[in-house]
Formats: sequence, C-alpha cells, structure tokens
Amino acid sequence: MDIAGSTALVTGANRGIGRRFVEQLLERGAERVYATARRPESIDIRDPRIRPLHLDLLDEESISAAGNAAQDVTLLVNNAGISTGAHLLTDDLDMVRQDLETHLFGTLRVIRAFAPVLASNGGGAIVNLLSVLSWVATAEGSGSYSVAKAAEWNMTNGVRVELAGQKTLVQGVHLAAADTDMMAGRDAPKIDPADVARAALDGVQAGAIEVVVDDPSRFVKSALAGDPAQLYGQSSGN
Repeated sequence: MDIAGSTALVTGANRGIGRRFVEQLLERGAERVYATARRPESIDIRDPRIRPLHLDLLDEESISAAGNAAQDVTLLVNNAGISTGAHLLTDDLDMVRQDLETHLFGTLRVIRAFAPVLASNGGGAIVNLLSVLSWVATAEGSGSYSVAKAAEWNMTNGVRVELAGQKTLVQGVHLAAADTDMMAGRDAPKIDPADVARAALDGVQAGAIEVVVDDPSRFVKSALAGDPAQLYGQSSGN
C-alpha cells in the first residue's frame, strides 16, 4: 500500500520508535496520523495532520473509544509495550502476566478493534513491533518479555491468516535493540529508532509480511533451523 494519502494510527507514539513512526508517516505524505499514548498530552510533534488520542493497552474502554474515534484508519502500527524485567522462576507471576497482558492481549485487543475499520476502508495494513526475543531467550532478565513477544509473534501469524480474506497485510518487525528509553540501561549495540520505522514502512510499501531490521535478528532467525546449542552456548550431547 502507499503511505502517501493513508490514515495511520500509532500506539505508544509519544517517544522512541513510536515517535519515529509518526515522523516517518508525515514525511511520506500520510493524510492523518492518530498518535496515541497513555498520556496523549505528552505527544509534542506539531503538525496539523496529527490527532492525539488516549489509548492504554490494559484499558479496553480506551481501545474501544480509539476505534470509534478513528474510523478512517488504513494503517495500524502496534508499537506500544513495556518490559517488567521479570525472571520466569523467581519474580512475581503478576509481572509475567503484565508482560503478556500488554504485548499479547493488549495488542490483540487493538487489532480486534481496528480489523473491521480496516476492512471497511479496503483492507490496509497492520504493523506489529516484535523483537529478536520472539525467537530466543537470554539471561539478562528478559525471560518474561521473551515469552510475551513469542506469544505476540505467533498471534501476529494467526491474525495474518484470519485477515487474509479482507486483504489486510499483517507485518511482523523484528529487531534486537534500539536506542530508546526502554533500552537505556542495557549495555548493547543499539540502532537508531528511525531506522526501525523506515524499514517497517518500506516493508509495508513492498507488501512484506516480515521485516528483520538488524544483523543480530538475522543471525538468530537463521540459527533457528539448526542446533539450538549455537544460540544458548550449551553442548547438544549427553
């Protein structure tokens, strides 16, 4: 689909990758961008095409209200998320549930709210911001996040199949680390958030159902077909 002339909605649009999506959409000629956040007053991009909206992935009423307010959406970008940093075996299970409620069920609620809107507007596209941690777990306090992102990844695949009949493109975007507030405490190479938005929107225009943004994600994806020992540094022998 063409970005020029489209009407987009971006979750988590007040900072990080979400903000870069808004900027890229405007640069590419989007007619209107619904920029959503839990605190829409924190969205400080000034452009007459922007419509700030309240949307909280854990608040079904806010999602429903956004769906009712943005009936002209043709491109949905699911970017909003959290990371509790919970370990699977030692931290409170409520923290694990919060990651799942946000990334899996919260994102799914948004898709369910906007799938009929996209259908009525000709199909359009959905972009889900996933992670290399959809495919691999690490020892850096990301076990709960990995589980949630793995669930969101296969949910992305599932809704892609279910929405094929209404000609809605569903794209999953994988990256290792971007230079955002969420990753501020991590000592790892980080890519520019603008590069993530650019790659994803290039993929939308090309009709790509998957965008793998960086080299770490490409390596992990390629390794999935082989011995998992190469990802986890363990011997595959007895």
